[in-house]
Amino acid sequence: MAWLRTWAFQAIFYGGSVVFVLMSPLAALIDRRVLVALVHQWCRFHRLACALILGIRSRAQGVPPPGQYLYAAKHHAMYETLELVLMLGDPVVVIKQELARIPIWGWAVQRFGAIVVDRDASATALRAMMQQARAAKAAGRSVLIFPEGTRVPEGARPPLKSGFAGLYRAYGLPVVPVAIDSGRNWPRGKPKRAGVVTFAFDAPIAPGAGREAIEAAVHTAINRLEP
Repeated sequence: MAWLRTWAFQAIFYGGSVVFVLMSPLAALIDRRVLVALVHQWCRFHRLACALILGIRSRAQGVPPPGQYLYAAKHHAMYETLELVLMLGDPVVVIKQELARIPIWGWAVQRFGAIVVDRDASATALRAMMQQARAAKAAGRSVLIFPEGTRVPEGARPPLKSGFAGLYRAYGLPVVPVAIDSGRNWPRGKPKRAGVVTFAFDAPIAPGAGREAIEAAVHTAINRLEP
């Protein structure tokens, strides 16, 4: 039954997502607010499909504080990417360069608001990331990053990528760690499991901490729900 639910979800969600992808360039050309509304509808479609087909729902421990922050979240699955867009409203999302290169969709994602990360982490790429972070701050928008760099299985605690500390320094605003336990419900390459995914928002950490201190604090906070 778990595999049947998983296959049904993939067919319905990804099939329905084609409509949103095809509409995104037009929405982006009309107005960014129209694109944001379309993205939120897509995220709500994902939330509904997860709840009705997979039996997966979300609960929050704490709430995103009002104001502008750098959100650093644990990353197990696509699930939290779309859920956090809804929870945070209109964040600038840090994405891999490969996603930005997807025809049409990559352009629309950048139009929504994204900071593109080059995995090679060259000096030029890091400078570009800092510039995009400052632009997000000037626009009054929060930034969402998955500082471990990629999706990881339940229980994994890889070190944070070097770009996180640079972004924290360039953005110059408090960071809110977000622990997420979606790995048990959304294991990679396995059937999805019904249950509740917890999003635990930590207290903001002020800007100005040294690299070792901020990395240690955020690493501990985002992994506090891990088994």
